[in-house]
Amino acid sequence: MINALPPRGVPAEQVLAELTRLRSVDLPTHGGTLFSYVYDSGEPDLDALAQSAHALSSHVNGLDPTAFPSLLATENALVAAAAELLGGPEARPVGSVTSGGTESIILAVKAARDSRPEVSHPRMVVPGTAHAAFAKAASYLRVELDSIPVDPRTLMADPSAMAEAVTAETVLIVASAPSYAHGVIDPVSDIAAIAAAAGIRCHVDACFGGWILPYLRRLGVTVPDFDFTVEGVTSVSVDLHKYAYCPKGTSVLLHRDDRLRISQYFGYADWPGYTMVNSGIASTRSGGPIAAAVATMRHIGDDGYLRLAERTRRAVEQIARAVTTVDGLRLMAPADYMVVCFTSDDPDLDLFVLADELAAAGWHTQPQLPFGDIDASIHLTVTAAVEPTAHRFAAALRDAVDAARRRGRPELPSQLTTMVAAMQPDQLTPQLVGGLAAQLGLTDPDSIAGNMAAVNGLLAVASPRVRERLLVEFVSLLQRPTS
Repeated sequence: MINALPPRGVPAEQVLAELTRLRSVDLPTHGGTLFSYVYDSGEPDLDALAQSAHALSSHVNGLDPTAFPSLLATENALVAAAAELLGGPEARPVGSVTSGGTESIILAVKAARDSRPEVSHPRMVVPGTAHAAFAKAASYLRVELDSIPVDPRTLMADPSAMAEAVTAETVLIVASAPSYAHGVIDPVSDIAAIAAAAGIRCHVDACFGGWILPYLRRLGVTVPDFDFTVEGVTSVSVDLHKYAYCPKGTSVLLHRDDRLRISQYFGYADWPGYTMVNSGIASTRSGGPIAAAVATMRHIGDDGYLRLAERTRRAVEQIARAVTTVDGLRLMAPADYMVVCFTSDDPDLDLFVLADELAAAGWHTQPQLPFGDIDASIHLTVTAAVEPTAHRFAAALRDAVDAARRRGRPELPSQLTTMVAAMQPDQLTPQLVGGLAAQLGLTDPDSIAGNMAAVNGLLAVASPRVRERLLVEFVSLLQRPTS
């Protein structure tokens, strides 16, 4: 336990030593063995540069760009770079820097909703594989979410089904480039055409792939049109802290023109203080992440991003090849870009146990639960830093599969799985979740990582609504101060 407010101040050296000790139990953010959450370029001098740039502007406040011209200049530079990458011959998009993909998506939904004040019950149509941030936006902004199942074979959005879902209350239709879960680019041109015909906005969620896809195309990879080159696309989001390899906290939301962006802003003067005008959700925000992003991008440069994309592509090819050579595994979708996602048809192989075995061997993946007609899978986000380690993954995967088969499926009491499968969300209480956590050996935070197969096995039999409540209650248990 760490005391954030001791009776007496603690020397700086001791504070840093304590924080270093806490960090020592985290997953490795560098080294090419973590396939989710972080994006590592593998460039050895990038962290120091970004940290120095962040420190220069960490106390600059984005609340008022006129007070800090440096922040205005650096933010405009990031937007201009994204617009250059994702614009088109007839599109010179404008935009804003946000704290991440979720904020970009929430603001895209807000802009669409507020542009149609005459619609009393706004809706948006999204493919079933759209990022969960759209559901979060729907919840926060009271926009009804119409989630349309994707083709279970291709995992792509179904334009015909999405078109049928559009009503007079629909203010936004969405496509992914690519989807996070499986790395599949939706048919953006078809979806944008639906939006244009209906007179509604079309947002392309390119948070995940928007920065790398243009470079992969330059390397000869076939990448379908997904950005402002597509008529009917009105906004695009792209995260700089993903494949632009900037530190956490920077994304860009682009709109095709100024008039489309204007409803993204919030302005308020009906009080005795300063008039509040914000392009994003936060009012006060540090200039540190923006300065760090500019420093990172200027240091890497266009030629550097092309080189990093090439390294990423080689790593993807090696890892996808490794998956296809292991008996019992199959790719969920072609590994065309920067995602390798695989599943298993072998009844003797539990994917969640496999994920635990890979983690025990030092390879940290992201298990994905079954959903509707879509099988459970293991997701790998592949970055440039993976290339030097990719050749070792094949042997590690084969060994982990053998170990998972020997270990077998988690032993979950049948009464427990039956109860969870039949449970309704309102039946869950903190006491019940605490009892489940104790039964699964999750009361000690240090033991959680080694027991994820049992946890995921239990979640896999639950409905999506029950999964949500179980995890909300469980995370609430974890996020309690200890005395």
